[in-house]
Amino acid sequence: MRKFKVAVVGTTGAVGLEMIKMLERRNFPTESIKFLASERSIGKKLTYNGKEITVELLTKESGKGIDIALFSAGATVSKEFAPSFAADGCFVIDNSSAWRMEKDIPLIVSEVNPHDLKKDKKLIANPNCSTIQMVVVLKPIHDFAKIKRVIVSTYQSVSGAGQKGINELTEQVKAWAKGESIPTANKFQYQIAFNLIPQIDVFTDNGYTKEEMKMTNETKKIMGDTSDTSIEVSATCVRVPVFRSHSENVWIETEKPILPRQAKELLSKAEGIQLMDEPESKKYPMPLFAENMQTTYVGRIRADISTKNNALTFWVVSDNLLKGAALNAVQIAETLVKNELI
Repeated sequence: MRKFKVAVVGTTGAVGLEMIKMLERRNFPTESIKFLASERSIGKKLTYNGKEITVELLTKESGKGIDIALFSAGATVSKEFAPSFAADGCFVIDNSSAWRMEKDIPLIVSEVNPHDLKKDKKLIANPNCSTIQMVVVLKPIHDFAKIKRVIVSTYQSVSGAGQKGINELTEQVKAWAKGESIPTANKFQYQIAFNLIPQIDVFTDNGYTKEEMKMTNETKKIMGDTSDTSIEVSATCVRVPVFRSHSENVWIETEKPILPRQAKELLSKAEGIQLMDEPESKKYPMPLFAENMQTTYVGRIRADISTKNNALTFWVVSDNLLKGAALNAVQIAETLVKNELI
């Protein structure tokens, strides 16, 4: 089997570290690997498959000779460096928001739209974490009954805001446990410990946040339905005091009737999904189960009793650092290899 020269950009961040773990855990065919980051991380030592590797400085020349680069260093870095990597013939799989809605750049979830990957499309966008886990579940249902409308409420963990989000919740909980004053919020708008914040990212003119609009626009692009008659999506995104894994309550309306038992059957056979739907035994998805798991869990599937239209509601949970970011990026790389696009 052919092996590939790989680079991970932003290796010392929360997602970058998970990318390294996913490449190892999934035995990606790696000939060599480079760890690239900003000046403050130069010289740090990280381990890959038992070998210690030194973090190097990211430059516009770093992509020369690299086959695949996984970027997780933020939109600003991606805009500055990713085009140079792509110009040198490297496939760039970017985890930031920089390229997701660019018309000619594929926005990929491996179980949903792998057909959008092309040999000549070197720059590839990894979708938003909350979008990924939702569309994985929507896809089998959409293929069967055609989804018309989606209303989703998310319950997003602090790791979605990176290591600083994790640290802030940790510090606040520790202070509370010691009976000390809870430190002032810095990363989040308000105290996150023992609280919910109905704002992720900034508000736009229509009253929705950028995070909520990402879910709307990305879902349409990934599902291949961007016309005026496309899937309609309305999202409310909430930050919750959970360290890892996002949860979502999803309501859908379909053109064709679909019963809960039919949806369960479809989802039980779908790639990347584990059905966890035994309410009588208190079995349903929770962040507690999803952490560090390479699976999107779905449960509590039921018909909407408030309408006679074709409507279902269900609960989706997935590790936002894995399927929501690092795992999906590695799966895109695996699809490039599997489909002989590289």
